[in-house]
Amino acid sequence: MTESRERDVTDAFVRLASSLVQGFDVVDLLSELTADCAHLLGIASAGLLLADERGVLHVVAASSERTRQLELFQVQRADGPCRDCFLDGAPVSAPDLAGDADRWPQFAPAALEAGFASVHALPMRLRDDVLGALGLFGTSPGGLDPADLSLGQALADVASVAIVQSKETADQRTVNEQLQNALDSRIVLEQAKGVLAQTGSLQMDEAFTVLRRYSRDHNLRLTAVAEAVVMRRLPAQQVLGQVREAGGR
Repeated sequence: MTESRERDVTDAFVRLASSLVQGFDVVDLLSELTADCAHLLGIASAGLLLADERGVLHVVAASSERTRQLELFQVQRADGPCRDCFLDGAPVSAPDLAGDADRWPQFAPAALEAGFASVHALPMRLRDDVLGALGLFGTSPGGLDPADLSLGQALADVASVAIVQSKETADQRTVNEQLQNALDSRIVLEQAKGVLAQTGSLQMDEAFTVLRRYSRDHNLRLTAVAEAVVMRRLPAQQVLGQVREAGGR
């Protein structure tokens, strides 16, 4: 491992660990996790699914909009590696999606059309409970090195603990409440992205970048800013204007 990559890995774990001892925004944390996975594992992008208390999967974070759309397609069609990973509680590997049409007759063609040629799915776990799945997407066929898969699983495990702000005494009701909070926060974030995208004629990826930049520039929680935009307490033009002004300096 190069010195630069070792430093990046350390930084990723420090961010995750810090969330256990101080207030944090769960959607921002998980979005950061998907971006870290893409960077550290040398893949095109990553997406994260969490299950609600009924066991229904929802898209919570993704490092790109096309990944979010593909994960959403997977959830809606109940067909794909992340769904299988969640149900079985075990990693799923598909190094060449072109040969997996029989395995996932709906997901595989959709993934290929979106430009992805390989995918690996890792379970999000808290003790014996499977909370969801982390999807790792590549644009060319090929497997991931065992060390990279171990790193991805370690990041997913630490994030799982952070999501529920877990203590050994946490009961299932507490876990369900924390997961629902994460899912609700994601809905608000998507609504805010839509408002900014429409107002500023932006792509959804660009709207997310603007939203995150504003929250960090003002030391505010990402979800709080998103909610303020959706409820019109914070005008979209103000967010767009301040971020553009800052970017021009």
